[in-house]
Amino acid sequence: MGLTPLSEADWLVPPASLHEILAEKHKLLATRHDLVFRALPEASAASVELLQLLARHLAQRFPSLYRFDGEQSLFNSASRETWTIDVPPLHPLDVAGRLVAEDLCLLQASDEGYRLIGASLCFPNRWLLEEKIGQPLDFIHAPVPGFAPALERPIKHFFAALKPDRILARVNWGIADDPTLFQPVGREADVAITAANAGSALYLRVERQTLRRLTRSGAVLFTIRTEITPLDQVIARPDDAVDLAGAIRDMSPAMLLYKHLTAVAPALLAWLDVRQKNTE
Repeated sequence: MGLTPLSEADWLVPPASLHEILAEKHKLLATRHDLVFRALPEASAASVELLQLLARHLAQRFPSLYRFDGEQSLFNSASRETWTIDVPPLHPLDVAGRLVAEDLCLLQASDEGYRLIGASLCFPNRWLLEEKIGQPLDFIHAPVPGFAPALERPIKHFFAALKPDRILARVNWGIADDPTLFQPVGREADVAITAANAGSALYLRVERQTLRRLTRSGAVLFTIRTEITPLDQVIARPDDAVDLAGAIRDMSPAMLLYKHLTAVAPALLAWLDVRQKNTE
């Protein structure tokens, strides 16, 4: 699973672009709310707990960005918004998602395994919240090649053993032909990807993911922070080109298809080979 422990201080660190990210979230929540926010009734207690935890953490850890006005009103200087925490004007999970750059997903134990019971998901990478809400992890991860034999049992063990005092992180990456953060479905690229333009037409899309168990509700919070960078800004050294090319060449056809790389892989690999030589 590639998990590493995190301290509380390093849990959610606001990026320099927080203002722009929150503005994009605001626009999506105003115009496509049903696509980016869902919460089942059973998510109520966990959502209240999450909002309270998040507000305390942000005000204590980043006082220049977040501060309490009174005991229960949190001011977010990046969005210039003030939210009442004890009796929020929106669903508490919705408010929580408007405070941070991360997408927030809540998972709750059930007879089917852990189910997705609520999410503020403004920046999905080719998956639809409406199709995943209420579903167990086995269903959510079914499209991942090799998931069932390789990861199903470790993930179940991990969730069963996760304690409230632990925070863990992992990184997921992919190559995108679109720099848009909100990508619930793919679309045709604006330009044909070639060995000449792959570096400027393709992007490294990285997700920093964290997991922690909420103390009172027992729900697991899964956070996703997405960053997208033009590929030619990322591949700066020969070793970078070698590493990425090697990772792509090691992928099975099923994984290439899952990561939407099948069509662009030949051009991307050709660009990486040239990049390796040109940066030596």
